[in-house]
Amino acid sequence: MYPTRPRSALRTAVVWEVVRAALERRSAELERPVLEVVDTGGGTGNFAVPVARLGHRVTVVDPSPDALFALERRASEAGVTDLVRAVQGDTQTLPEVVPAGSVDAVLCHGVLEVVDDPAEALGSLTGALRKGGLVSLLAANRTGAVLARALAGHFTEAQAVLDGPDGRWGTGDPMPRRFTGDELAELASGAGLRVVSVHGVRVFADLVPGVLVDTEPGATDALLRLELAAAELPAFHAVATQLHVLAELA
Repeated sequence: MYPTRPRSALRTAVVWEVVRAALERRSAELERPVLEVVDTGGGTGNFAVPVARLGHRVTVVDPSPDALFALERRASEAGVTDLVRAVQGDTQTLPEVVPAGSVDAVLCHGVLEVVDDPAEALGSLTGALRKGGLVSLLAANRTGAVLARALAGHFTEAQAVLDGPDGRWGTGDPMPRRFTGDELAELASGAGLRVVSVHGVRVFADLVPGVLVDTEPGATDALLRLELAAAELPAFHAVATQLHVLAELA
């Protein structure tokens, strides 16, 4: 099961498979079928609802009331309203709504790029975890953006992403910040986390023309298998659009 429709699964399948397997392992270790999960910046429930469908309780903390409204509608349609709680807030207010040491897993997808202080934000998230708790980090990859800008013919912008302190290609770049794998690992370590695995996300999905995937028979499934296989190979991490880090609280 993937969190979104088949075409969208090309972008989310790797993360979902890692998260699903990690939650399954943690549940077995604790001998507890229901885990407490926080999805910060979880928006409309792209991951929260599938996690709830696994039987876990999920608190989604997001600053957008519209996104949370859509989350509640999606949870209702999936029949998991009793397992999903929507809370308006962000990483700064998280300690006010989630007690310290009360959570088994935290999903932090697309958040570190936009917060004022990534280290502080990650510290707030880990503060909510029980010992051995899991953190799923998904963030924009700096080196992947270099490749994307270069392939688009924007060589000066590619150089700016490579050299700039935040991995941005200019003032018009909608992404406030991008990370290398080493930078994400350093952030995780600074928050008291041990990195369990690193995967490349959207290694090929953003490079292959959409018309090819949509019109070639079997292309979506074949590309999906390729994404899953390449994600685990460090050689492909540098060209991925995003990096996914699974870590645990030491």
